Amino acid sequence: MKSYVLTSMTWEEVEAALKTVQLAIIPIGAHEQHGPHMTESCDAVLAEKMAEKLGERLFPYVVVTPTVNMGVSAHHMNFPGTISLQPTTLIAILKDMISSLKHHGIERFLFLNSHGGNQSTLNVASSMLTEEMNVDIYYAKTTASAKKAISAFITSPLFGHSCEREVSEALYLAPHLVRPDKITKGNIQESGRWKQLRPGKALQGFYRYEEMTSNGCIGDATKASREIGEQIVEEALDNLAKELQQLLNLQVESLY
Repeated sequence: MKSYVLTSMTWEEVEAALKTVQLAIIPIGAHEQHGPHMTESCDAVLAEKMAEKLGERLFPYVVVTPTVNMGVSAHHMNFPGTISLQPTTLIAILKDMISSLKHHGIERFLFLNSHGGNQSTLNVASSMLTEEMNVDIYYAKTTASAKKAISAFITSPLFGHSCEREVSEALYLAPHLVRPDKITKGNIQESGRWKQLRPGKALQGFYRYEEMTSNGCIGDATKASREIGEQIVEEALDNLAKELQQLLNLQVESLY
């Protein structure tokens, strides 16, 4: 095996893997609209692919769990097909997963998240469950740490959902998620309260995605490419692997 992925293992293989495994990676995504040019499973699939690649880099010290393929997506609900969990539901699912894995001897966990709408819930979950269950929990956004590549290649002032960054990542990790003949720019609403509530503004608050974009995407996906996706994904994986290696004091032969 080049990585430990629970969904592809027998119990005997898991039993053997647990002799070295120190951390479980839990991929977390969403099932929500991604504009005209990406499938609604996008976040879940990208989280899973990133987790598997990270598992390869940190083999044999980590195991990748089944993906939590729905998330907190209430802001997308007015687009057909979106399925949203309550924050308490997501936390309950994660608690049960951690409880099960702790029973098998794993006490360190990484929530590897690909959906921005989950971040605040995961912040709460990591704090609450760490104390309640006497485990160590970390969380990370899949490619947020790839600051050099994002700065070099992503030029839209508003990006982060079905944009040139996310479409590029999909073209590299899972091209079947993209409808190439439908790729388009975000149709941004020029006015509205959403502008006052974006991250980094003085006020934060809930707004629905159609208040910001009528076609469900932002940025300019026409600028996306597999090559850009590779740069972003690989930089993020380098950063995540190095941080985990140091945090867990792992002796990994190669991170590349």
